[in-house]
Amino acid sequence: MSGPDDKPDMVNSPPHYNVRPNGIECIDAIEASMSKQEFRAYLKGTIIKYVWRHDHKHNPLTDLDKALWFINKLRDNVED
Repeated sequence: MSGPDDKPDMVNSPPHYNVRPNGIECIDAIEASMSKQEFRAYLKGTIIKYVWRHDHKHNPLTDLDKALWFINKLRDNVED
């Protein structure tokens, strides 16, 4: 249950990523627009981006958590 003091989950469900036209989340639209190989390359690049810049952010753990989210997404994609 969410309360007024609850902060948004900026790793797993950032509010700005959950604006879903036609019920489609951005990451799903990106995946649908690419081959499996292209999508895996996209995920790898995104992982590098978050790890690369994490120590230049106000909250470096958030970017490392985002990198882990994308690692898990890549892992799930490889297992398919």
